[in-house]
Amino acid sequence: MGFLEHLEELRKRILRACMAVAAGMLVAFVFIDRLVSFVLAPTRRMLPPGTRLIYTSPGEAFGLYIDIALIAGVLLAAPYVMFQLWRFIAPGLYAKEKRLAIPFVFLTTVGALGGAAFSHYILFPYLIAFFGTFNSPDLAFMPRVEDAFDLYTKMLLGMVVVFQIPTLAFFLAKMRLVTAGFLWRNFKYAFLIIFVIAAVFTPTADPWNQTVFAAPMVWLYLMSILIVWLVQPKRRLTSDASG
Repeated sequence: MGFLEHLEELRKRILRACMAVAAGMLVAFVFIDRLVSFVLAPTRRMLPPGTRLIYTSPGEAFGLYIDIALIAGVLLAAPYVMFQLWRFIAPGLYAKEKRLAIPFVFLTTVGALGGAAFSHYILFPYLIAFFGTFNSPDLAFMPRVEDAFDLYTKMLLGMVVVFQIPTLAFFLAKMRLVTAGFLWRNFKYAFLIIFVIAAVFTPTADPWNQTVFAAPMVWLYLMSILIVWLVQPKRRLTSDASG
């Protein structure tokens, strides 16, 4: 393909992905009240007794509904969106690499859903509970919906990206770019980088919250080493048989 043909192909894939997200949003709007309750439930459970989420701008609550429908639409359309991404990059791959389409769609989708679930059920409620500990007779914790949901979204997107680490390791191993030994030998450097990332993106400066944010990244890195190790023997057996 020429450069303009690549742009046209990219435009077509993006357009199809956006249509899938829009369809997902329409489905989400059918259940929007349940979805809003589901998203806000961890926050409500962790708030101090008698505390409620508030909104101070007329359009703030409406914007919340739109944002939640968008997130739900993206999650519903995730398999199709990942498939469109694969169709865009597939022409640049070898025939044997193109057979990885199903693992790519499956692993990226599972990673996205796993990251969203971890953020929703564990990471975000813990942060809200931590912020609520400062509630006192002198300081009333009354979080705005917009501020709470903004933090919720950042944590959600961050964990969706982080949970793609095993997928990335799987495909790098398939392309023979990394080995389990390489990942294990460089674990100490990865450990340091993970905590630097956690320090940058964690909304609080205390080491405990940074550890909570970094823990899943360390766990996923170790899982990636196992995944790469499981992939490698097949390559070795194949090379031995051919030799």
